[in-house]
Amino acid sequence: MAFAMSGGMYTPRETVLRVIVRFFVGLLYRLRVRGFEGLPAEGPALLVANHVSYLDAAILGALSPRPIRFVMHRTFYGKWPLSWFFRACGAIPIAGQKEDPELLARALESIDETLARGEIVGFFPEGQLTKDGELCPFRPGVEGILARRPVPVVPVALQGLWGSFFSYAGGPPLEKWPRRFRSKVGVTVGRAIEPAQASAERLRQIISGMLAQG
Repeated sequence: MAFAMSGGMYTPRETVLRVIVRFFVGLLYRLRVRGFEGLPAEGPALLVANHVSYLDAAILGALSPRPIRFVMHRTFYGKWPLSWFFRACGAIPIAGQKEDPELLARALESIDETLARGEIVGFFPEGQLTKDGELCPFRPGVEGILARRPVPVVPVALQGLWGSFFSYAGGPPLEKWPRRFRSKVGVTVGRAIEPAQASAERLRQIISGMLAQG
């Protein structure tokens, strides 16, 4: 699987895919990237970010110096025309307990195995795209992951994606005419947090503060 099986290094196939995606993202947006140098150079970590658009994972994966294996809801995972990319990146599909308990169990096992291999897992604690551009409550899933496998948590703030073709601004993602091109997008990576301090509410406060600072 691309972007996920090489631990701290990209394979040649992963590198090619990453370059292509980064070029595409660079065409769509003017990126301001800060803080990726603070990402742990090795070992497992859980990267958590606010969730604004269908391109969030693609942007972070293209910019990260290390491979990231993202967890995403099965509806996003299978969303055409992006499903090919998610599959190529080794994304982990997940669903709620009431939706598909078997898929949830497999996802949690896959997350734990990925972290045990010393890799980075990307997670969106809101569990959904924002419908109004505001930060949604963080669900406790992140706490369950850390209870099973305590690892450093890296908070990330995404800005400028609300209003894009891939967000809910102006209608469902991918179901309206694009209205913006080359808009400014900010990606800010915060310092790693010890797992004992990384409750869902605490992480929401940290990312909210990062968004307020711009």
